[in-house]
Amino acid sequence: MNKRQKKTLIRIIIAAVLLVVIAVAEPLIESMEPPFQAVPLAKIVTFVLYLIPYLVIGCDILKKAFKGILNGQVMDENFLMAVATVGAFCLGEYREGVAVMLFYQIGELFQSVAVGKSRRNIAALMDIRPDCANLVTIEDGKETVKSVDPSEVSIGSLIEVRPGEKIPIDGMVERGTSSVDTSALTGESVPRSISEGDEVVSGSINQSGVIYIRTTKLFGESTVSKILELVENASSQKSRSENFISKFAKYYTPIVCISALAVAFIPPVANLILGREAMFGTFVYRALTFLVISCPCALVISIPLSFFAGIGGASRAGVLVKGSNYLEALSQVDTVIFDKTGTLTKGVFEVVSIHRNEIDEDTLLKYAAYAENNSTHPIGRSIVSAYKQEIDAAQISDVHEISGRGVEASVFGRKILAGNDKLMSDYNIAITECRDAGTIVHIAVDGKYAGHIHISDVIKETSKSAISGLNALGVNNTIMLTGDAGAVAERVAAELSIKDYRAQLLPQDKVREVESVINGRNGSKGKVAFAGDGINDAPVLTRADVGIAMGALGSDAAIEAADVVLMDDDPLGIVKAIRIGRKCMRIVYENIWFAIGVKILCLILSALGIANMWLAIFADVGVMVLAVLNAIRTLHVPKYAVSD
Repeated sequence: MNKRQKKTLIRIIIAAVLLVVIAVAEPLIESMEPPFQAVPLAKIVTFVLYLIPYLVIGCDILKKAFKGILNGQVMDENFLMAVATVGAFCLGEYREGVAVMLFYQIGELFQSVAVGKSRRNIAALMDIRPDCANLVTIEDGKETVKSVDPSEVSIGSLIEVRPGEKIPIDGMVERGTSSVDTSALTGESVPRSISEGDEVVSGSINQSGVIYIRTTKLFGESTVSKILELVENASSQKSRSENFISKFAKYYTPIVCISALAVAFIPPVANLILGREAMFGTFVYRALTFLVISCPCALVISIPLSFFAGIGGASRAGVLVKGSNYLEALSQVDTVIFDKTGTLTKGVFEVVSIHRNEIDEDTLLKYAAYAENNSTHPIGRSIVSAYKQEIDAAQISDVHEISGRGVEASVFGRKILAGNDKLMSDYNIAITECRDAGTIVHIAVDGKYAGHIHISDVIKETSKSAISGLNALGVNNTIMLTGDAGAVAERVAAELSIKDYRAQLLPQDKVREVESVINGRNGSKGKVAFAGDGINDAPVLTRADVGIAMGALGSDAAIEAADVVLMDDDPLGIVKAIRIGRKCMRIVYENIWFAIGVKILCLILSALGIANMWLAIFADVGVMVLAVLNAIRTLHVPKYAVSD
């Protein structure tokens, strides 16, 4: 608890103790012998005694109500509480007046603690911002390290990160090996090993060895700054439910005040006209009870709290939602469109299989790796990477890279050709066709066909589980978009059980396809989400109802364009994001219907004289506490769940 909450708690305890003591002593005061009872001194003493705990617990509410009246902002919960409790005192219902204020403050304290818990989750995320950076400089030919503000570090600077320290700025490891904890960014608890040449992002925690990082961004443009900016601005984007509650409270309070006046005066006047006893005291008490019941605290507090807690819990789990409106939209998603490369697949070419003819697979891969050793093409690098042995460059000569076809080289004194079918055709070499979808590199040795290597963009391990998880959530309409050839798209879609795919698309074609899906929904109220990972996907992320950036730690364009940012590249994060949105909205609607239903019932009972002030306390404070308890459930986010 903070200091303010502790002070409120102390006031609650003092007021509660005084209320109990006075309630016990009240019969003794009223039974005192004359002449003391001949004058109304007993009532005065009782009034003064109850006034003490009332002022202890309610002075701040009375001040707020008075300031609201002076500022023209009359119709709020402070005004309702002040009128109801002061009215109870005027009617001689001292105990009820103190109890209403006491339980109201208990509810307010409970709500404050719940909001504080949500804020601490956000604060924990905010704690990823580093306080300083260890800048490495050269002085007198020696490296020196000095601590500076991260904003003072320029691009290309060398910084030192010691074990236990946060990485302050995005960059590339220049020296050292270590493991980093990215749980604050991605929600993933398993540390990631890093070494020379690996990219690292700010906000991660260095766990073991000292590493030296060459910065690639300014502090203000680094991942940690982008994340914090997203979280800080999330509350400004309100959902329809929140806007509804704001408008509801604006009109609701004046209506219930007028209704309370009607309850207080119309029945007594009607009784007088009919020649009956007016019973002003009875109906004023009903009106005051009506006011206490009508206080909209449960709705005004619990609904925004549900969204706030949902955004906070999602952030802790590595799902950054830019506003509660997008959290609401996630709950309505019934169609997910995926970009293929980097989203469903790793975006890295790997050797999948080797089909040999005259020589063994190891020798075939060796010849291909030597021939491709100097190539900068991703396909050539994937072959070299698959070889996993040191290459003796002295055994390579006469290398000729043939654009659009492949490479020719002399390896161990033998003429090696490595490339596509066009290269083989140029040298009149008959090839064996490969039925597998992907990139095929044919190999010829001394003019004779030796076999081919199948290279493909490998599907991520969790992609199939992600599609299954979406199906389990009722999101059965999944579509894959890709710029790859139709055969490759067909293979990936079939392996992942994706029902529809579109191949050989340019970025502008993807926008057109997404618009086609959105426009062809025939009035469906569901939302269309698009999941992509890079700069090329930014236009599509903007056009979809919900843009989800996959693994956007390194893509500023994707972060800016997306509505939801997954801080890792795991497709299961999409399932998690939709589950978070649905859980949050389920709790929001539970609170709305529960609060409104209980209040309407109690208001009717109050107007009929069946409900007393104690029931009013439950209808106000009790409902608020239950609604807040329900709202903070959104803080809990299962780590990975693919089904309900």
